[in-house]
Amino acid sequence: MYHPVPVASLYIQEGMPEHEIFSPFADPSGDGQGEARKGRDFADIRALPDGDVFGELARHILAIRQGRKVLIAAYSPGSRERLRSLMLSARIENTKDCADWGDVKKLDPAQVGMILLPLEHGFAAPDLAVITEQDILGDRLARRTQRKRKADNFLTEISSLSPGDLVVHVDHGIGRFESLETIKAAGLVHDCLKIIYDGGDRLFVPVENIDVLSRFGADEGLTHLDKLGGAGWQARKAKVKKDLMRMAEGLLKIAAARMLQRSEKLHVDGGIYQEFVSRFPYHETDDQLRAIDDVIGDLDQDHPMDRLVCGDVGFGKTEVALRAAFIAGMGGAQVAVVVPTTLLARQHTQNFQRRFAGLGLRVEQLSRFVSPKDAQKVKDGLADGTVNIVIGTHALFGKSVKFAHLGLVIVDEEQRFGVKQKEALKELKSNVHVLTLTATPIPRTLQMSLTGVRDLSLIATPPVDRLAIRTFVLPFDPVVIREAILREHHRGGQTFYVCPRISDLQEVEETLKELVPEVRVITAHGQMAAGELEDRMEAFYDGQYNVLLATQIIENGIDIPTANTMIVHRADLFGLAQLYQIRGRIGRSKLRAYAYLTTVPNIRLTDQAMKRLEVIETLDTLGSGFQLASHDMDIRGAGNLLGEEQSGHIREVGVELYQQMLEEAVAEARAGTAMGAGAEERWSPQINIGTSVLIPEEYVADLNVRMSLYRRLSELEDRTEIEGFAAEMIDRFGPLPEEVENLLNIMAIKQLCRVAGIDKVEAGPKGAVISFHNNTPPNVPALMQWIQAKGGATIKLRPDQKLVAIRGWDSPTHRVKGVESLMRELAGLV
Repeated sequence: MYHPVPVASLYIQEGMPEHEIFSPFADPSGDGQGEARKGRDFADIRALPDGDVFGELARHILAIRQGRKVLIAAYSPGSRERLRSLMLSARIENTKDCADWGDVKKLDPAQVGMILLPLEHGFAAPDLAVITEQDILGDRLARRTQRKRKADNFLTEISSLSPGDLVVHVDHGIGRFESLETIKAAGLVHDCLKIIYDGGDRLFVPVENIDVLSRFGADEGLTHLDKLGGAGWQARKAKVKKDLMRMAEGLLKIAAARMLQRSEKLHVDGGIYQEFVSRFPYHETDDQLRAIDDVIGDLDQDHPMDRLVCGDVGFGKTEVALRAAFIAGMGGAQVAVVVPTTLLARQHTQNFQRRFAGLGLRVEQLSRFVSPKDAQKVKDGLADGTVNIVIGTHALFGKSVKFAHLGLVIVDEEQRFGVKQKEALKELKSNVHVLTLTATPIPRTLQMSLTGVRDLSLIATPPVDRLAIRTFVLPFDPVVIREAILREHHRGGQTFYVCPRISDLQEVEETLKELVPEVRVITAHGQMAAGELEDRMEAFYDGQYNVLLATQIIENGIDIPTANTMIVHRADLFGLAQLYQIRGRIGRSKLRAYAYLTTVPNIRLTDQAMKRLEVIETLDTLGSGFQLASHDMDIRGAGNLLGEEQSGHIREVGVELYQQMLEEAVAEARAGTAMGAGAEERWSPQINIGTSVLIPEEYVADLNVRMSLYRRLSELEDRTEIEGFAAEMIDRFGPLPEEVENLLNIMAIKQLCRVAGIDKVEAGPKGAVISFHNNTPPNVPALMQWIQAKGGATIKLRPDQKLVAIRGWDSPTHRVKGVESLMRELAGLV
């Protein structure tokens, strides 16, 4: 909803109090009252590798507070609390919360006020200096974690663990996650994940070490649990690692061969490009702009682009293709847009011709909708260069199709093409730029993108005002179907009714005419003559019919904003990606859309069909296509990228660990190191400080939410991200209990341990014992100098290579702060 700013607030009003008037312009009276200047931005300190932002903040406050009150502006109560904790670590201690301007006026000059104020940048006036959260951190603290999400860790983000799931422990192998248990010992409580192994053996994994676990994937009853402490797992993992190294070398050869090829640089004058961009009638989302920038950058390289743009249905992938085609076409190159269906070719042709009207670029279509005479004219135009952009189906693969100057190939919905078509596509796209668009990439394509062999851009942000589709899985019920169709009809909309087989259409049409005689039904399928199919689709586009009864030919290329109800007949016969694509034909406007996936009553479905329907029903949020691809990779297996084996080694080590091992193998092969040499081994430091560590059930009641929070916490990379996570928790659930504070502090210590090469820390009232990873300090000379500088009385290195720190830490709070300070010093030696 649009909320305009009151006009009066844009101007200085007569009688306005002086303290409310700030201006960047000099006061004509010369007394300096009301003058304000832009405040300090700490970007220069943040840019330094070892920049101490909060130390600089403390110095800045001391410098400006002479005669001024200092106010720190935060966006939310949570971010205010976490800013306070970060400021305390820099010895900015005398802070006071301010609720309004009255509190600011009462503020003691020796205090630093903290107020909730949604300002992006601060200012300095003669009697007041405001420093914002964004000035200090460069971003809003409470959303840093969300903004830093990467495409390559989507697997762990969406794959929440549920009791009964198979998991893989990096050291112990495949087990079954049974429950999250709170263990009490010595008066302390600790949340642990209970994992069951072969023979009933149990392993309790502390929540702060949840990163040693990964989800195995689909359990089809064929997987045996490993024996806890057995040698079988390590041998299996080593074999997979060896095979992956061989695969990684092959993948890099493919990528290197592409980089060695030369292609034409494509770019266009900025003014003409901006004129074309202005024809786009919507606001681009951030993800969409990022994908467009990626593609423009690729086209301006002298080696062929091979980029996958993965975005949900209706999220703006076509606009990325349009802009790429414009740059190529205006740069003098021809563009081939390859699509899987005639309907999609027809719709793309209409869109391209409308957007390119008046620009001097000729756009043509090549599919069975085009007569042989017109098709020959298009082929002649491609051969002599007078056709700039051609949009077609597999007809573009024909031997009679020759291009004068092909520069860009755009492949839409690549998962719909078969093996032979992809081989023909390889010949078509030799030494040219290739842009692939998909909402649900096939597992092999997705995996090649994740491992860096292909470039990947994600469009995960929905357009403004887009609503998620409500999805229901149910046995066929005439009453529900009639109600759904009539509800859509009475709100002025249209309905899709999709059948898996042409042979079903006549029976369903008779049922609909009897069940809902009030509406007009028209049928369409792929075996109709091209002219008849086009006429029927035009009639439905024009609103002459209320229900389109069709096969899955509507899966791609149908964009009818008035159609917002869909009924799928025998949904169990469709694949997961098919169901998702079909459902994506509705919900493309601002209205709520409804999808009904029906099955035959009283008939038991196969386990895989049940799993597909469960997944499609749960993926009810906007932008779920990438998540669906991961579930598809989970259910079907990703395949051996360079071989024939469908599920490759994933069944050996699980989908997540396999993905990580493959990425590590590619990194090793790229670095030219031998297998295992120089690789960053996956290990998780163990921290025992004698404190309670958990998210209490009374603080976050839902188990799934707690598990999700634990997993997200394990993915954070630095102290600022942890503070952002803490700010979010305060805003969502309230002030942090002591146990959660302990958990956050231990996660921060754990990150420092990884940097310092520390495997284990055991701390008590009299100090700590520190064990290095593989019993080897990362920088021995620096460590010895540090120990000597400490005098040897409080720090000792034992013969077993363990470091002993003698301290007096009476309380758990002192221990946590002391251990974190100690780890920060050790991390600084590396």
